[in-house]
Amino acid sequence: MHEIDPRQLLLDMYASAVDAVSAEKCLPAYLPQPPAGGRTLVIGAGKAAAAMASTVERHWQGEIAGLVVTRYGHGAACRHIEVVEAAHPVPDEAGRQAAGRMLQMVQGLSERDLVLCLISGGGSALLALPAPGITLEQKQALNKALLKSGATISEMNCVRKHLSAIKGGRLALACAPARVVTLLISDVPGDDAGIIASGPTLPDPTSCADALAVLRKYRIDIPAAIERHLTSGAGETPKPGDARFVRNEHHIVATAQQALEAAAATARAAGVAPHILSDCIEGEARDAGLVHAAIARQVALRNEPFSRPCVLISGGETTVTVRGNGRGGRNAEFLLSVATALDGTPGVAAIACDTDGIDGTEDNAGALYLPDAMERAARLGLRPRAMLDNNDGYGFFSALGELVVSGPTRTNVNDFRAILVW
Repeated sequence: MHEIDPRQLLLDMYASAVDAVSAEKCLPAYLPQPPAGGRTLVIGAGKAAAAMASTVERHWQGEIAGLVVTRYGHGAACRHIEVVEAAHPVPDEAGRQAAGRMLQMVQGLSERDLVLCLISGGGSALLALPAPGITLEQKQALNKALLKSGATISEMNCVRKHLSAIKGGRLALACAPARVVTLLISDVPGDDAGIIASGPTLPDPTSCADALAVLRKYRIDIPAAIERHLTSGAGETPKPGDARFVRNEHHIVATAQQALEAAAATARAAGVAPHILSDCIEGEARDAGLVHAAIARQVALRNEPFSRPCVLISGGETTVTVRGNGRGGRNAEFLLSVATALDGTPGVAAIACDTDGIDGTEDNAGALYLPDAMERAARLGLRPRAMLDNNDGYGFFSALGELVVSGPTRTNVNDFRAILVW
């Protein structure tokens, strides 16, 4: 292990993870055949949507046109498919207009036509078209409340589906009778295709009652218009078994597990044994940090359950219940929790980054932790536990110069975490 630079190995593992789930590597093998006698329309939404559209253009045999919407700064050059950039994680007017145009674009298609739908994480906010009677401002306020509540991605997207005019399968119904093939990059634990970007082209097993239950669980106040929409059943989504979906198909082209396996291969090549703990960890980021740190300490101090040198790898999507006013996404929060729990345990280093290159709403992908972090923090007068209580993971790692800034990666399989023990 003395020949290995912990910082560089962890950064190399993150780079390998992101590269393995790029659109160019994962998408071409899933492209369908062009329709005989019909046209091909490409639509899509998500942080990877522009990169996916660009990949389709490079590999498609035949004419295509269409529209995809992605996050600001996540665009890519396309010749035939229009790329619109909009806000994430809180929707804006650009996203609303793009969603409306997309619905108009798929009107009047025939059963000979093909709609290729490119979906990735972030699409829920980017494809924002409120249901009749609900305003964009109301959806923005609700999104903010959900993001601060600690709700899981599946819970948030259950609510979003039932307040939308395009999500929860409604976009696919608008495409009928054309055949819809959906290609997805998964950012959700468990890789449930219907949850990714709130499933605009897939039937939805959840109900308005489920959406109301989520809002009540997290004590989120909602305006009367939203309550009426949900209690009346006006927000109900098309369900599995609906005959209108029978000709459609979907394929998940990239997952968190693929990213973790690529990172594991990089560690193995460096002579470090990788152990993938899980690709679908959820829950509070700081709680996940405590558990990961406890396992790392057991390895460092007891050489069990794994022998040193090794690296513990995990993915999924944690949440943060915001109580302070500091800066930082869930990966910085996770890593600061790890740092406080390890408290300088020798021979342990860690990285936590979002595979989309943006941790929450900040400008960093995540951060790095090295064994001397707490000693350096003390010299700088930082109070890590107080900063954790203030949800200020960004501030802590920024002060140490340990933020990981990759810029947008144009893919998204959610969190990447690795703890190196030697």
